[in-house]
Amino acid sequence: MSSPAGTDGLDGDEGLVTRYLLLGLAVGRHADGFVDAYYGPAPLASRARSGPLESPGELVSRARGLLADIDAGAPLDDEVGPSGDHTSAEPVRRRWLRAQVVGLWTSARILAGDSMSYADEVEACYGVRPQRYAEEEFVESHARLDEVMPGTGDLRERFGRWRESHAVPPEKLEPALYSLADDLRARTAATFGLPDGESISFELVNGAPWSGFNYFLGDLKSRVAINVDLPVLSTGLAHLVSHEAYPGHHTEHCRKEVGLVRRRHQLEETIFLVGTPQCLLAEGLADLGLEVLLGPRPEAVVAEHLRPLGIRYEADEVALVAAAGQVLGHARANAAFRLHEDGADPSVVADELARWALLSPARARKAIDFLVDPLWRSYITCYVEGVRLCREFTAGRPARFARLLDEQLVPADLTAPQVEAGSSLSSDL
Repeated sequence: MSSPAGTDGLDGDEGLVTRYLLLGLAVGRHADGFVDAYYGPAPLASRARSGPLESPGELVSRARGLLADIDAGAPLDDEVGPSGDHTSAEPVRRRWLRAQVVGLWTSARILAGDSMSYADEVEACYGVRPQRYAEEEFVESHARLDEVMPGTGDLRERFGRWRESHAVPPEKLEPALYSLADDLRARTAATFGLPDGESISFELVNGAPWSGFNYFLGDLKSRVAINVDLPVLSTGLAHLVSHEAYPGHHTEHCRKEVGLVRRRHQLEETIFLVGTPQCLLAEGLADLGLEVLLGPRPEAVVAEHLRPLGIRYEADEVALVAAAGQVLGHARANAAFRLHEDGADPSVVADELARWALLSPARARKAIDFLVDPLWRSYITCYVEGVRLCREFTAGRPARFARLLDEQLVPADLTAPQVEAGSSLSSDL
């Protein structure tokens, strides 16, 4: 049964989803950026903003009460809507909502000063336990890169020169972004479908800890911010566009807005919260998107967009280097452990990351800025483990990727035996 009125600061007649939205908005008042996106009922947002700022301890109690009521079978929605709440979708919604609230509860506990290990924090927030990667795999990757990297001498210096030689001239960045986005949008529409009226816009920003960010505005619109604190490299440009736009974050948001929110009235999808399992799946599918659309070697298609703009990009060379250095991103996971589990000094970890990931000092420091940011400190797992789980789940099948775009899945679903089904939104787009 639902909590008595007043036990969690809410009206006891409200459904679990309304309480979840209000709790997410309340936690977001303590951490700017925790609410990644919200396009749900405006009165709820106004109500969350206008009330007194609750203490982290009060938020912990609210989350604990919400978990108890989810498990007790309290109604999901304030009223039974036209889609019907007592359907086959309810167990899926309830399971998804519970996983989300566990993440919210964990974030509230951290705000309240609870102590937990880094690995426990990640697992409680995102639903997977992070791992350290053996340094031997980086040594092997370095050996492969040494064979394909042009020039002679120190590998890190050669790799750094090669990377930075692919810096996109600032005046050519936006034309390249839109050229790639137009192509990837058409391919996404042909492969998965896109709703009428969706659109994105790009903006160039400074001073952020991330390289790109999708601000989903609702009504099928996204604003994609590209950080230009450091030169943007042509070698990662297509991945950046696919990750933030097509078929990544923007595509997922749009398809779920149409299929889950508009059609099924599942308002829990109108909020996107850092520190919850939905982030792990979202980042994993976004990182996998370019591979799904263009195959494991997309370089030839990317070159068709960049060469006419006079942007350096040799497809064969980029492909060789990408294949040889694929595992270097795992060094970011080790860096997070060094910072948060071992208590290592950030400057020391920056040097270690530069060594293993073959980064320049400036790019290593930028990566550390992300890992020490209070909001993003455990987020790296969403990329490292998220893409691995999504790749194993999809197994090269577009229909599986469509499920990631359309359905309310939790990380455990990606390792469970699968029953194949068609896309749930194909008739809506």
